[in-house]
Amino acid sequence: MYKAKRIFIIADIKCKPVKVFVDQIPKIAKGFIRLGHDVRFFSYCDVLAQFSPLKSRTLSKLLFKPKVDEFLADQLKSYKPDIVYINFPRVFDADTIRHMRQAAPNAVFIGEDGDPWPKLQKNRIDTAKELDILIATNNGQFLQDYRDAGVPLCVFMPNMCDPDNDHRYEVGSEWQTDILWTGNVTHHADTSDTLRKKLVTELAKQNNCTLYGCFGRPKIGGFDYLYAISGARIGVNANAVNSIRMYHSDRLTHYLACGTFVLAKRVPDTDLLFKDCEHLRYFDDVNEFFELTDWYLKHEDERKKIADAGMRRVHEQFNCVKIIGYILELAEKGSYSAPWTIGS
Repeated sequence: MYKAKRIFIIADIKCKPVKVFVDQIPKIAKGFIRLGHDVRFFSYCDVLAQFSPLKSRTLSKLLFKPKVDEFLADQLKSYKPDIVYINFPRVFDADTIRHMRQAAPNAVFIGEDGDPWPKLQKNRIDTAKELDILIATNNGQFLQDYRDAGVPLCVFMPNMCDPDNDHRYEVGSEWQTDILWTGNVTHHADTSDTLRKKLVTELAKQNNCTLYGCFGRPKIGGFDYLYAISGARIGVNANAVNSIRMYHSDRLTHYLACGTFVLAKRVPDTDLLFKDCEHLRYFDDVNEFFELTDWYLKHEDERKKIADAGMRRVHEQFNCVKIIGYILELAEKGSYSAPWTIGS
């Protein structure tokens, strides 16, 4: 008889309107639920705020975090989860996991890191060392940092989409543009990769390009974000760092899922995820980007063909149910099989 698993998700559950369709937690939960499993949530910092009357995060952690950990342990004792899925909340640390393991000794503890430069995240690697499995949206140096520190099992897992929301919308002329960029110009942690800055700076000079979230222009979120992607003929993706194997910002997943034609900066082994000339087009430098932009804006049929194929690819292979299925396989077997794992 089929046995549904109990999944306990620990995160900082944010209610920012701008993040409503970007937040990964609802997609993760939907994937587990659609596969027949039960899901419960624990918003760590919200519970800490309930216990602490203090505004100081430092004092709250010092004085009230032990009470939160005890409360969390009681939740785990009552729920008896099969999997504890951790999204690295603020002030959450290795001591918390050790406390949790006493309350749920039979659970598999999985942590998910979608951020670059884990060494710069306070206590991130030390916390991950207490996990059974660490998954990350890259398979290069950032994941290697975890391996080098002794994290038991470190595995690449790509970003996921939710086709129920992440799809192409019919939009009015107010959303239509030739080229779209959303996001910062650089990442505060490392500015050594200058390609993105050069590219976005040039895009800001173009009359046929719409930018959000940089050069004093407003951020965009909610349905407006999905509408903006749907109305763009070309969506631009470039990471803060482009030398990490299979590492892409979740921007790439959003753009592909919402049906725009994507021009993306090539990263190592990226063809294992999306194939050049079939699902999107890759570029290696700013000059090549503008050459490709000029060509595809003049060849509408080819642009639409690739955009449609990219949307199908991400909906079929990177939807939340499919990715969560890989995570469940990983929890059970210690590995999983996907097109991008061949030869890894």
